[in-house]
Amino acid sequence: MTETIKGPLRAPVQMLQEQSYDGHKSLHDDSEAERLGIKAGPIEGPTHFSQFVPYLADIWGNDWFERGCFSSHFLNMVFEGEKVRVEVDRPAPGESRTLCRAFKEDGTPVLEASASIGPDHGETLLEGRMKKLRPPGDLVILEDMKVGMTGIADETVTMGMHQHMGSLYPFSLADKLKVITEPMAVYSDASAGPWGKPIVPLEMVSVLGNYSSRTAKFPVKQPAIGLFADLEVRMVNGPLLVGETYILRREVVALSESRRVENYWIRTKFFDKTGDKQIAEMLLNHGVMKASYPAYPADKLPA
Repeated sequence: MTETIKGPLRAPVQMLQEQSYDGHKSLHDDSEAERLGIKAGPIEGPTHFSQFVPYLADIWGNDWFERGCFSSHFLNMVFEGEKVRVEVDRPAPGESRTLCRAFKEDGTPVLEASASIGPDHGETLLEGRMKKLRPPGDLVILEDMKVGMTGIADETVTMGMHQHMGSLYPFSLADKLKVITEPMAVYSDASAGPWGKPIVPLEMVSVLGNYSSRTAKFPVKQPAIGLFADLEVRMVNGPLLVGETYILRREVVALSESRRVENYWIRTKFFDKTGDKQIAEMLLNHGVMKASYPAYPADKLPA
């Protein structure tokens, strides 16, 4: 019988109230969320990843930070003031894969995920979900997007401890570490790990990965508001280090849609500053809300 590790309730903090992109507020702004029928600006999904890390690091040690993969499907939004707990199925000795879940205090599911150690991860949760995608119908917001599109150029990024991460992420790593649900010494103390610098927390990989994303110039029509529907973060030769320079390369790997959302899936690969050695990668399913685009044809919107 599988042992399930159950973590304590934590209260994550909403840090994206002031987020903006392409000149307009995001779903994390209370007024924009309310306009789209959501009670308030939700907490960003990757925030919950931090609650899993101490257990995964206990199971796999430093291998988790160097070769770990967390592949997550978001199920329900969390709002500031709500508490979240996580579960991790303890793998048998020698196993390199397990399943994880997060729930609100009342039992509402928040996310489901696979966690694994590479290089042989098997099929991750998101790889399984992508296999089941049906071709989208006539897309509107994503009409000009095509699978195989790449960013227009390599992007150079760094995350310093006190670096403001821009309009998409209007805070610094130091700001995040003041409120992170699970503080770990490796996030701020170079001597706490064998890598010579502090490491970028799992929940902040998407911040680093999206910091320069607007320069990719993918043709998503605006103004439109999106959210993270799925996110996979994979270390190849990790971890990602604070203050280190990385080269990012992006590719559209899938397009899909549901009744209310058009989706584009972007795989972003992180390379060292030479551009030759891959350090990590991120698979992100952006869900763009049809109702947020003013020119969306009324006959194509859900009733």
